[in-house]
Amino acid sequence: MSNPIPFKEIELSDKEWADPLLAVSDYRATEYCFTTLYIWAGFFGTRIARHRDWLMMRSEWDKDSLSYIFPAGNGDVREILDLIEEDAAACGKKAVVWAVSGAAEKIEAACPGMYEFTPVRKSFDYIYETERMISLSGKKYQPKRNFISRFKTLYPDWTYEDITSGGQIDECLEMTDRWCAVNGCSHDKSMQMEACAVRSALNNFGHLRLKGGLLRTGGKVVAYTLGEQLNSDTFIVHVEKAFSDVTGAYPMINRTFLEHEAGGLTYVNREDDTGDEGLRKAKLSYHPVFMLEKYLAIRR
Repeated sequence: MSNPIPFKEIELSDKEWADPLLAVSDYRATEYCFTTLYIWAGFFGTRIARHRDWLMMRSEWDKDSLSYIFPAGNGDVREILDLIEEDAAACGKKAVVWAVSGAAEKIEAACPGMYEFTPVRKSFDYIYETERMISLSGKKYQPKRNFISRFKTLYPDWTYEDITSGGQIDECLEMTDRWCAVNGCSHDKSMQMEACAVRSALNNFGHLRLKGGLLRTGGKVVAYTLGEQLNSDTFIVHVEKAFSDVTGAYPMINRTFLEHEAGGLTYVNREDDTGDEGLRKAKLSYHPVFMLEKYLAIRR
């Protein structure tokens, strides 16, 4: 049986046709960002295709299944879901459809009762109000304001820079190497994967049209972050690195970057926590306005 969808490896040039289809769906989820698809493609075996006015996205799941992100774009939902099932069958596998909140409702409306939906908490995206993330106003953000005050006191020579040059990119790559050495990336496979994705984002910064900012103290980069506009009302933060021994560097780079780049947008997506308890605690400490739910949808 031949594959009904011409899936291919992701190339940077695909951004030109993929971005307009992603914009049609206007989802706030990290999966609907070309940068996310591109920098993680090597680890998840992600491949893409265009079918009519749909962007199709497929990755490896397990030996028996293929994972399909609910397509971005426009068209007959029942037809595209049937095509996904056919494609998986052509590969001798079962289809697992990755459905974010909004897409899950479309699947159910097109195929009532045909799919079983299972929520995946570790993959829920943390969504915040941009204004709150910048102002940090109110009692619950007092600890963040305290850390920022301490940062300014301890490092009075601090500076913030927009990332615009190759030299700054090189400094961020060097900092990533030092951060990995300090945090033991060589002993943690998930951290190694994340570091490779970060390097891919930095090495393709211009082609991916990313925004970036960095903090210096003593002339050296101690924190940096990368992001971009995700949809019509949401900014997404892909990468945020800081040295933990530089007190207040994380909240400082977070707030300053958003102040420079996300002020005109309503929400900030800071992605998921991958089930890591430390990361979950850190992301909850910023008090998300809501969690963007995600589901595995499997045909009954």
